[in-house]
Amino acid sequence: MTQNLTTHTPMMQQYLQLKAQNPDILLFYRMGDFYELFYDDAKRAAALLDISLTKRGQSAGEPIPMAGVPYHAVEGYLAKLVALGESVAICEQIGDPATSKGPVERKVVRIVTPGTVSDEALLPERQDNLVAAIYEEKGTFAIATLDMTSGRFLISELPNKEALAAELQRLQPAEILYPENFSAATILNNYKGLRRRPVWEFELVTAIQLLNRQFCTQSLAGFGVEKAVIALCAAGCVLHYAQETQRTALPHINAIHLSQHSDTVLLDAATRRNLELTQNLAGGTENTLADVLDKCVTPMGSRLLKRWIHQPIRDCVKLQARQQTIAALMQNDRIADIQPLLQQVGDMERILARVALRSARPRDLTRLRTALAQLPEITKDAQNLTASLDTLLSQLADFSELHDLLERAIIDTPPQLIRDGGVIAEGYNAELDEWRELSAGATQYLENLEIRERESTGIDTLKIGFNAVHGYYIQISQGQAHKAPIHYVRRQTLKNAERYIIPELKTYEDKVLKAKGASLALEKQLYDELFDVMMPRLGELQLAAMVLSELDVLTNLAERADRLNYVCPTFSPTRGVNIKGGRHPVVEQVLKEPFIANPVFLNAQRHLLIVTGPNMGGKSTYMRQIALITLMAYIGSFVPAESAEIGPIDRIFTRIGASDDLASGRSTFMVEMTEMANILHQATENSLVLIDEIGRGTSTYDGLSLAWACAEWLAKKTQSLTLFATHYFELTGLPNQLKGVANVHLDAREHNDTIAFMHTVQEGAASKSYGLAVAALAGVPKQVIQLAKQRLAHLEEISHQTKQANEHPQADLLFAPDFADDLQKNEAIQPLATEESELEKALKAIQPDELTPKQALEELYRLKKLLNC
Repeated sequence: MTQNLTTHTPMMQQYLQLKAQNPDILLFYRMGDFYELFYDDAKRAAALLDISLTKRGQSAGEPIPMAGVPYHAVEGYLAKLVALGESVAICEQIGDPATSKGPVERKVVRIVTPGTVSDEALLPERQDNLVAAIYEEKGTFAIATLDMTSGRFLISELPNKEALAAELQRLQPAEILYPENFSAATILNNYKGLRRRPVWEFELVTAIQLLNRQFCTQSLAGFGVEKAVIALCAAGCVLHYAQETQRTALPHINAIHLSQHSDTVLLDAATRRNLELTQNLAGGTENTLADVLDKCVTPMGSRLLKRWIHQPIRDCVKLQARQQTIAALMQNDRIADIQPLLQQVGDMERILARVALRSARPRDLTRLRTALAQLPEITKDAQNLTASLDTLLSQLADFSELHDLLERAIIDTPPQLIRDGGVIAEGYNAELDEWRELSAGATQYLENLEIRERESTGIDTLKIGFNAVHGYYIQISQGQAHKAPIHYVRRQTLKNAERYIIPELKTYEDKVLKAKGASLALEKQLYDELFDVMMPRLGELQLAAMVLSELDVLTNLAERADRLNYVCPTFSPTRGVNIKGGRHPVVEQVLKEPFIANPVFLNAQRHLLIVTGPNMGGKSTYMRQIALITLMAYIGSFVPAESAEIGPIDRIFTRIGASDDLASGRSTFMVEMTEMANILHQATENSLVLIDEIGRGTSTYDGLSLAWACAEWLAKKTQSLTLFATHYFELTGLPNQLKGVANVHLDAREHNDTIAFMHTVQEGAASKSYGLAVAALAGVPKQVIQLAKQRLAHLEEISHQTKQANEHPQADLLFAPDFADDLQKNEAIQPLATEESELEKALKAIQPDELTPKQALEELYRLKKLLNC
């Protein structure tokens, strides 16, 4: 492929020129009924698609590696490539083979990429498909996202790369464009569809010109984005990429919006993962919040609900309007009336995107026709319930004329493609009807001709047929071929028959084929004219799709509230979270037995709860349910509880579970500390913070010290609304030293060698650890459990000695010779031999400022004992 093109055949010269224009993506080169790939593309496609790699002749003296897929089945192959993050340039024949000298003229008509694809078969139905561009300037990061299937175009600016990472995790773009000099490329390690773009595509002046040209404006001031200059640089790159790949006008992209993160409840990447909002920890979609809440009857409603879940809003007026609509739909029994009508609407949003790109298929238009037919009945059933819902419905325009046009123009069940013909309804166009009548008359004519020729020749095996290669023919069996009249001209010889043509049949063939060609050409013209009629109303149609998707979400949330026994939460101007009888929305659906509901009470005077209790006792479930109930309230949903009153929340943080990040070379402890550091830096008094088992990834002493310090920081410095689950029983002493801290525990009952988890939240600290009972329940051998009990008894004896030493006013008694001997003999408590000065230094770093040196020393000895027992 690096040789001079003149050494190649004319066909391969054409291919190589087109390939040079698209060097980094697969080129599907149309040849007859196949899309062919050559050279390296063929080898790559064969491996990715599991298709045969062959060789086709020679060019420049070398065999040509080749692989191909049938044109009629290309969508399945494209879907597989897009899912793998690959892009494909589609090269079609645009010249006429009958008039072409040399290879038929071809050109790339579109580029299919994971983020800009609009074909129905290539898209995930119930999730957004986005292309994003990211940019950085002077430490500020920006992201621009475009949904080609709806025209939704959003930009935002972010203060640091952690915020950008969280935004990418929320959006999960199918493609990410980034400049060649992007400094934070490590945050892209886990994403597919990465595209390095030249720096000039991010130039501000170019971006503004491109955006103004797209929106037919002279300034971007009307969109309120002119000050977001870094985000506009990213937006220019995204729009340029969309135009480059689609190679057609993009009328459905008609606005750009600036996302203000101050309007939303912020969730970082770890919180989204830990709360399993739309994806579970294993990477699937089962047993997630969306799995429970999303019973939307339209794909576009499902996508909108997921956007709400990932970006809760803080505007209580909007939230209360949603709540009122949900309540009204339930109280007036409108859910069962509205949902079947919405189901008929289907994915109107994505159909309109294909209309805008003029790539909509006949069945898209029939689905749009069906959707428009539902609007009057939907409006009738949903109006006069709430003022906000009436305002929403008032944005629906009257599309009766457009519906009537599509009713007259398209048959009830058209073929899949316009090129198959038979799409335009009879009676819509008189000229088309005439051509069709001429074609349809061929059947009767041919039947009459066959009877006449059979009688005149006396050949009883004679019949008339047609195929796409040879056209019309008269076929006679080999046994009677000798009876063929002299004016029969042989056209084809088969094993058992001969085929002939006669002048009369040839004349009629030309006439019929002309009629079929004219009929199909006219149909295509009439079909294109339908787009011309719809295009001026595209904005109104897009608005209608948005209204219907929101109505679908609200009706869906009403159905969920009614079916799952949810209640309407209330919003309080006073900070706090007060939930009575709260339930985990996902776990309660999975459990076969009734879910045990639990309360939580957080406010300015009681803002940090130390949560203790056994493993498997329900601590993580309890904390997650509080976060999920809060999040559900902030999307406007009803919640699983007896009652819920929730104050202002600006962010939700979680530090739950632990795992290595081997790809980035980070240990469990490093991941844990990174997430914790983010919380300590970002949390405010209006943040909801969930901490589960901080410090497990390091030694006992370090772990306890860190847990203590983090809890104290959250209690004294940020005063966030915090649940702090721990197995360090020492932390249960914090309420005695700090204001606003309280103990709660998950109850359990132990009997002999078994344990029963009560899953009920009680005030106060857990009375004991149940580690050995849980180990036995997990199947640890009895001999190991017995050995552990013996070891525990020994440690408790050492603990008792330590306690006696701590009670002595003279600190040096702790290091009396007999106790020092015990330290040397027992490896399990070796950390007690640490130098006293080092412990004092560490202790002072985590203890409240109010302690006197004497109190600190006494606390030191207590800590030495607790660390090892």
